[in-house]
Amino acid sequence: MAKRTEVDKVPVEEGRKRVVIERVEPEVDGGRFPIKRTIGEEVVVEADIFSDGHDALSAVLLYRADSDSAWVEVPMQLLVNDRWRAAFRVTRLGRYYYSITAWIDRFQTWRRDLEKKVAAGQEVAVELLTGAQLIADAAGRASGGSAQKLRRWARSLQAQVDSEQARIDLALSDEVAALVSRYPDRGLAVTYPVDLAVVVDREKARFSSWYEMFPRSCTPEPGRHGTFRDCEAKLPYIASMGFDVLYFPPIHPIGRTNRKGKNNAPMGDSEDPGSPWAIGAEEGGHKAIHPQLGTLDDFHRLMARAREHGIEIALDMSFQCSPDHPYVAEHPEWFRWRPDGSVQYAENPPKKYQDIYPFDFETEHWQELWEELRSVVLYWIDQGVRIFRVDNPHTKPFVFWEWLLGDVKRKHPDTIFLSEAFTRPKIMYRLAKLGFTQSYTYFAWRNTKWEFVDYFTELTQTPVREYFRPSLWTNTPDILTEYLQSGGRPAFMTRLVLAATLGASYGIYGPAFELCENRPKEPGSEEYLDSEKYEIKHWDTDRPDSLKEFIARVNRIRRDNPALHSDWSLRFHTVDNDQIVCYSKQTEDLSNVIVVVVNLDYRYTQSGWVELPLETFGLNPSEPYQVHDLLSDARYAWQGRRNYVELNPQVVPAHIFRMLRPGQ
Repeated sequence: MAKRTEVDKVPVEEGRKRVVIERVEPEVDGGRFPIKRTIGEEVVVEADIFSDGHDALSAVLLYRADSDSAWVEVPMQLLVNDRWRAAFRVTRLGRYYYSITAWIDRFQTWRRDLEKKVAAGQEVAVELLTGAQLIADAAGRASGGSAQKLRRWARSLQAQVDSEQARIDLALSDEVAALVSRYPDRGLAVTYPVDLAVVVDREKARFSSWYEMFPRSCTPEPGRHGTFRDCEAKLPYIASMGFDVLYFPPIHPIGRTNRKGKNNAPMGDSEDPGSPWAIGAEEGGHKAIHPQLGTLDDFHRLMARAREHGIEIALDMSFQCSPDHPYVAEHPEWFRWRPDGSVQYAENPPKKYQDIYPFDFETEHWQELWEELRSVVLYWIDQGVRIFRVDNPHTKPFVFWEWLLGDVKRKHPDTIFLSEAFTRPKIMYRLAKLGFTQSYTYFAWRNTKWEFVDYFTELTQTPVREYFRPSLWTNTPDILTEYLQSGGRPAFMTRLVLAATLGASYGIYGPAFELCENRPKEPGSEEYLDSEKYEIKHWDTDRPDSLKEFIARVNRIRRDNPALHSDWSLRFHTVDNDQIVCYSKQTEDLSNVIVVVVNLDYRYTQSGWVELPLETFGLNPSEPYQVHDLLSDARYAWQGRRNYVELNPQVVPAHIFRMLRPGQ
């Protein structure tokens, strides 16, 4: 018997397929993970598509919603150097899929070559007969009137009744080419082997303004535990500043065993309220509400009142327990037990969290644990919650999050999950790929111009942007940066403008932020002195030095300018002063162009010359134009690419310019 060769091993059909499709974009890890979009956005797909030889190619982009069985086709256009492009728009929540099919286009190859031969004055009688056969073949793939028209054209090319020039004109007509292209020969077409996925979220996943607040501190008088009814009274205040998401730390019963005291003291007394993240007591666990906050009916009422103010309530989802959580007694197998018979509490040496027990995700009973934790999320979804800030997801298994987030999003595609993972970049990115809708960033610790340019170019102009949606936070209950500690009011104003304009989604922890709370627990610490995590605070939000009016103006600017509703158009521009950073955002049609200039030095006035790419803004460099500072309402007449700016941080440390064309 003859030895089987490598050629013999190639499937007969595959041996005749000559088209190559590679370097498809967007594509995350070879299609292992989906890209992200929000309703109404485009997915622009590019790929290298080529074959051996000189034949013409055709290609189509295929896409469909998850609930549809039929693919929609969009013809792809050749750009340059075998790079092809097409796009589709997503209009439904959930998942879409897309792929590419390409083939050798015999008709287009024949038509192209016929044009060349005619232009060279060569004999084309045989070529016209070849074209007639190609058109007749297309008629065989067509039906109805299209088939009849194609057969008539084929006969006209075959019959030599008309002049040769008339037949040439028919063969090269756009009408013939358009109809033949509707019925191509795809017998040897190549389809990209992966159906790539898109997760489509609602707009708030891309553009949102978050306000974090402890509900227990909403009381109007000092010393009393706040309630959901007290929170209702704060809604007009929060709405007046322009926030559309109100995020609460955990609202569940707080454990008493090893309860932390003021300033994270290892042992509190009977008057200390404890940390809300020490979840669970005899009153219940993750599906219960702290009794001093109110009832489930009170919570429903609060959500309804918030919606009337254009605010959506977001809850903290923290998968950990206090020693008093019912899970500890009912499911001891879900925790890690030490040789002395005690449960291993949370540690991040040298820090100790004796009031918190982490789950043991390596337990043999992991499936039951997973299902219970999913039921917690679904319980609060049943109560109307659709936004969750997830605490420390990087301390739980990746595979768990992929399972939980995927399952919940399939059932409730309008759900938004914010990943609170301040950890190594690859872990943060992996969590985003696994399904987290938004992600905390390193923004809080970026202070210099080159840090902003480097970091935000990575987030908005590289493939990272396909799956990682940044959420920029000025401060959190855990993060009081050195910049805020040292810079006072100008530093708070600076960080607000940066967060609100660099990012389409951002948040502040208030009222600490608008009241410029900047006292650290100790030198070198990012912990607040008298942290609200361990005590009930009374905030005087009517203080005359509050930044609430400034915050309201910035959020109004965000709302009124569509350029600030997304991140991808962010570009940085040259300023001849390292203490000043300049960047822009714009809409696709250039109807809204925003240029932001920020003084990063909270101590001194800084000045410099800003250089702008006017052509990309739709402006003529040789004509004067106007810039409208939306913060101060001042208007300036500028000329040319380079213009002078000067910013005093004690007044306003930034400009937010809207670029105005003549007549705009």
